[in-house]
Amino acid sequence: MSPALIARRSFAVVGVLLSFSALADLADDDLRRAAKLHKAGDTAHAVAIWESWAGKGNVDAAYNLAVIHQHGDGVSLDYASALRWYRQAAEQGDKVARIQIGLMYQTGQGVEVNPEEAHRWYTMNRKHHLHHEHEPQMVAWRQQALALIDERDRREQLANNRRNDAQILADLQARARQSATPQHATLAAKAD
Repeated sequence: MSPALIARRSFAVVGVLLSFSALADLADDDLRRAAKLHKAGDTAHAVAIWESWAGKGNVDAAYNLAVIHQHGDGVSLDYASALRWYRQAAEQGDKVARIQIGLMYQTGQGVEVNPEEAHRWYTMNRKHHLHHEHEPQMVAWRQQALALIDERDRREQLANNRRNDAQILADLQARARQSATPQHATLAAKAD
């Protein structure tokens, strides 16, 4: 390869890296501006900026949109939108968004309570990020999700036991009536 070709390719790579850096700086500037607009009460303009960047795959913009929709902060409370934006951020690897989705499933915020799904979201990174396994908050959330699953299983087992007990009692009462009837008839015949 000629030195001139190497130099052109090197300049091309440097140019691409600089353009990525400039794009990241532009995103950071826009996200800071959106945060200031939101804080000043101009949420509509902040949302437009966040939606634009979220559409380009920016995790922070998607996360910000999720938070404001989850809490009705300057926009209408909308758990479905919050979950959609959290999912977008989570699919791009955002751990906090995954935990927020887990919390939504654990508490039934905009979705049906589903302890298994909550647990799945809490532990999604476990295989790849075992070093987070012992963080106190993650341990507490996993324990809470497992406690909810255990409590649900206990309630279902208790309901099944009660149904079975009622059926057994009904069967015993029916047998008692059947066996009592011939004896009463025999005793009544002997009394005559």
